[in-house]
Amino acid sequence: MKILFLTLHNFENINSSGIYPDFIKEIANRGHEIYVVSPREKRYKLETELVEKGNIKSLRVKTGNITKTNFLEKGISTLIIENQYLKAIKKYFKNVQFNMLIYSTPPITFYRIIKYFKYKYNVTCYLMLKDIFPQNAVDIGLIKKGSFIYKYFRNKEKKLYEISDYIGCMSKKNKEYILKHNNINEKKVEIFPNSIKIREKKLAFSKNSEILKKYQIPTDKTIFIYGGNLGKPQGIDFLITVINNFYKIKNSYMIIVGSGTEYNKIENTINNMKIKNVKLLELLPKEEYDELLKNADVGLIFLDRRFTIPNFPSRLTSYMEYSLPILAATDKATDIKETLEESKSGFWCESGDLATFIYYANKLSEDEELRKNMGKSGREYLEEFFNIEHNIDIILNKL
Repeated sequence: MKILFLTLHNFENINSSGIYPDFIKEIANRGHEIYVVSPREKRYKLETELVEKGNIKSLRVKTGNITKTNFLEKGISTLIIENQYLKAIKKYFKNVQFNMLIYSTPPITFYRIIKYFKYKYNVTCYLMLKDIFPQNAVDIGLIKKGSFIYKYFRNKEKKLYEISDYIGCMSKKNKEYILKHNNINEKKVEIFPNSIKIREKKLAFSKNSEILKKYQIPTDKTIFIYGGNLGKPQGIDFLITVINNFYKIKNSYMIIVGSGTEYNKIENTINNMKIKNVKLLELLPKEEYDELLKNADVGLIFLDRRFTIPNFPSRLTSYMEYSLPILAATDKATDIKETLEESKSGFWCESGDLATFIYYANKLSEDEELRKNMGKSGREYLEEFFNIEHNIDIILNKL
């Protein structure tokens, strides 16, 4: 089979791990050829390039800046990326007859590319739904509902759902939301969870003094870690409230690793308030971040409380992979709460509820046996429900 995969994920390092690299490599390992089209943002000052490694053909297309930039630049870059991708695909893959086209949101602006391949070559089209735009932007005040820009993107969203043969949703609530708010044939919508290649378990619970010493992190504290985007969707105001009150969590230390539009806001808070038990680090090489996860005790998830759409952060699987218990502070729309309860892998509170957050954080900080049991349960849940091999079976069965 020849499969074309469109994404906004950075594929400069195909050997990295995560929901998208693991997905790509597993398809290739099954003997199929996969052609990946990903952005190479202009800040890197690199031209479009095709890199081949075994069954993986990675086309890195020079685009505008999509990440780590303001809303206007991101919007413009997202609007024009469709033409940039299609032009590059026609140039580099002009003689390839694809059997399947897979694409993930964001963005929702791949419609013309999908239409081109669907009607010219009759390929099967599969949407991996990772966000629900523009409603997510409406929820956090970036777009006004009913505005011209909202109607424009909403129309794009409807067309994307209509042209897709199948829509894979991250969770049960994700699927319910899409069906409730759109006129879609229920038969083409299914659960397609964020999944990864299952790797070796975290065997030791002792701290690696070298990696912690490098970043001046104490080894005698309960280490809470947050890794990922630091933007408006994460409800940064509540994260800052937690930072300011983290001294209330006994014998604990927090590490925040990431980048995004709100990074400086967090940095200024830590510096201005002279907070000593919170460390902020910019994005690290994957190997170093994974090493920090191995040495952490609790994984943190934050989402803005205003969301009405059911987000499902992929960092959940990262924490489960390393047997970390999870403390999540999110909106009520997501089914993260139900997942944590079902998997017995952590605690949930609504974003903004500081008292409950502090209560659960202290509970986790003080009880090592509780942390180990929750971490073990999360790891077992990951192996049963978030194994990338199950997702590949779902995809290939469509062919």
